[in-house]
Amino acid sequence: MNVAIILAGGSGSRLGGGKPKQLIEVAGQTILAHTISVFDSHPLIDEVAVVSRADCIPEVEQVVAKGGFGKVRKILPGGRERYDSSLAALNAYSDDDDCLLFHDAVRPMVSHRIVTDCIHALAHHGAVGVATRTTDTIWRVDEGGCIADIPPRDVLRNAQTPQCFRRHIIRRAYDLALADPSFTVTDDCGVVRRYLPDVPIFVVEGDPTNIKITYRHDLLLLEALLQR
Repeated sequence: MNVAIILAGGSGSRLGGGKPKQLIEVAGQTILAHTISVFDSHPLIDEVAVVSRADCIPEVEQVVAKGGFGKVRKILPGGRERYDSSLAALNAYSDDDDCLLFHDAVRPMVSHRIVTDCIHALAHHGAVGVATRTTDTIWRVDEGGCIADIPPRDVLRNAQTPQCFRRHIIRRAYDLALADPSFTVTDDCGVVRRYLPDVPIFVVEGDPTNIKITYRHDLLLLEALLQR
């Protein structure tokens, strides 16, 4: 199966306000509903699972019911860290041939084209990421706050989601990570890169509109994109 894993366990503390940012309404729907609808309507997605904070599961269930999202088959409790949510979803599936697409709930503008490209790439690669070309010059600074290096922009990318894997690849990477006492929190591609360095991670071209809602001004940009 091609399974979309919607990671909706964040607190939204940087956005402010009294509720998680994925449950804020924009243009008549919650951000979570906008995100789910992309995958629920995609013809190549077989199933959708939402990983939520445990205390928000009733609200997530309401979002799913109100939206009539028929492909949502699992609503799972996540954990304190992002990787806890990834693991919750990973443990909910057992077929190593499944393709799992991990996507931030607060990236509601992901396109069908990106999802299609990811699924097609998984036919040839065990791990796939999404990114856009970096347009700004990036500085690497030293501990004293001075420029230590200026990497060439043509090799730099701004990472987005989904991050996609054959289940046996991401399962093996996390098994190794959890056995490592020095394991630190990172994204899913980072886990594969660190613990399965021989597995290439193919990069699908993202889109500048595939924004992550982090700060309050991002809500204004999202509303403008939805109206467009």
